[in-house]
Amino acid sequence: MFAVGAAAAALALAALLPAAGNAVAEPGASSPPAASDGDLASDLAAVDRSTEWQLLSTVKLGFPTYHPEGLVVTADRFYLTSTQIIEPTKTYPAPVDGFDRTPGKGIGHLFVIDRDGKLVKDVILGEGDVYHPGGIDLHGDDLWIPVAQYRPGSTAEIDRVDVRTLEVTAEFTVDDHIGGIVYDASTGHLVGNNWGSRKFYEWTPSGKPVTTWKNPENLVDFQDCQYVPKGKMACGGITNLPQTPSAGGTKATYELGGIALLDLRSHAVVNEFPFQQWSEAGHVMTRNPLKLAADGDVITMWAAPDNGEETAGTQIYTWQAKLAAKG
Repeated sequence: MFAVGAAAAALALAALLPAAGNAVAEPGASSPPAASDGDLASDLAAVDRSTEWQLLSTVKLGFPTYHPEGLVVTADRFYLTSTQIIEPTKTYPAPVDGFDRTPGKGIGHLFVIDRDGKLVKDVILGEGDVYHPGGIDLHGDDLWIPVAQYRPGSTAEIDRVDVRTLEVTAEFTVDDHIGGIVYDASTGHLVGNNWGSRKFYEWTPSGKPVTTWKNPENLVDFQDCQYVPKGKMACGGITNLPQTPSAGGTKATYELGGIALLDLRSHAVVNEFPFQQWSEAGHVMTRNPLKLAADGDVITMWAAPDNGEETAGTQIYTWQAKLAAKG
């Protein structure tokens, strides 16, 4: 591992990130996508199971955060989506109208947070049965957010939020649960993943379908993704695996976390690796939202794995790794 002072780390991280409202495609870039891969793509391609990660800091969120879903990090803001459950869904004895459970009731939130963890604004997302915001991505001034019913095979609306005004515009609807989205700056298209991330959709920004494809990765279900220059995306996720019989069997699951780098043209996995670091509540770091950035051979990850009602509430953890010199 390698040591980084808190003040120096803060300055270094600020240099990695865009300010809210500028014309940068996503938190992992300091300039618009170039003709070749940037640091984030090459660094993620080089990470493996032996890569050592250091915890730099934690930011405690001192307001009700419910169940975090998606995260975007800029130089002065965190943007965090979350689902507030008012009435949990209930499984039907047999499918009803093609659904395996009731819609439940809830409220979707977009929390705008300063870098000290203080709430700046709570933007309400969705309405009626559509209250589950998912993984999010930033392109320029536009924050793209899917808001879905909280059940598989349902429906979703794709929202665009102007980060300057925080005005929400519902751009189009989709006949499936969409749990995450990225803006592909190399094509100008949107790419979303459904429940369990087993299927990807590609649309124009107005909602015209372009293509669909099966997720080539079967290690984890993706929770939050981001665009990575050029023509790639990084996704973090989790799968719950049964323990051995002596440890409780199927009633005692183990959280396997991981991150994958996918090629948006070939739809192939470029690299994938486990990320088995744990939160204060005992969750793997990639359980809920995360975002990544890179500068040279240093890669940074922000993650918010815990729900608001858990041990220490929701905290945003900052991790960093130094990779072997390139070239």
